[in-house]
Amino acid sequence: MSQSHSVPKILINGPYGAPTQDYKKYEIVVLIGLGIGATPMISVVKDIATNIKAMEDEENAIEEGSRGGTSPLLPTPMAKRKKGSGSDKHDQFKTKKAYFYWVTKEQGTFDWFKGVMNEVVEMDHNRVIEMHNYCTNVYEEGNARSLLISKLQSIILAKSGIDFVAGTKVKSHFGRPNWDTVFQTISNNHPGSKVGVFYCGAPATMRDLKKATKISHPNPAKFVLHKENF
Repeated sequence: MSQSHSVPKILINGPYGAPTQDYKKYEIVVLIGLGIGATPMISVVKDIATNIKAMEDEENAIEEGSRGGTSPLLPTPMAKRKKGSGSDKHDQFKTKKAYFYWVTKEQGTFDWFKGVMNEVVEMDHNRVIEMHNYCTNVYEEGNARSLLISKLQSIILAKSGIDFVAGTKVKSHFGRPNWDTVFQTISNNHPGSKVGVFYCGAPATMRDLKKATKISHPNPAKFVLHKENF
């Protein structure tokens, strides 16, 4: 005689897309990662650099083709695609400027993405992507000792192209970013623009970002925040 046994009820929900998936909707993006929270942001940075390079290569190939030359990508001349036709795989990519901020406690953490950051610097010929590394476990920026280190940084970076603090081609800063100044500057650079802000980190910093993105000067940029807390 069989006996019925009660079993637990299991509910499965998801998967959910990460907030950073929406970055392509914006012409201007700000990417902020705290510690390991830089992981999804550095992926976006790499994706932006890859898309930009692909479009540059395609434009160069089309230009060569229109002159009757040969191209490794396009062996025969072809007309430039009509914008918005949907045939171009880059039609959905809108990003024209990106700001990346990585805030971490330990200097050694920069090794995690050193290779990617260096690759992005080499790929980004038109400096579409601004990268800013901050190490909080050092003297605050403006401190006498940090000023001395900063001068040495600039000298060595100019000679070797490498920041000796982070070991990358991106200059690092000390202390924490002044978010009010950061967003005020971005708003001044892109007045009236819609700017996507993507953040991954502790909830406390998100409160600071919400406050900093409320710009009061005439025709400010409109910041749209997307968060992924950990």
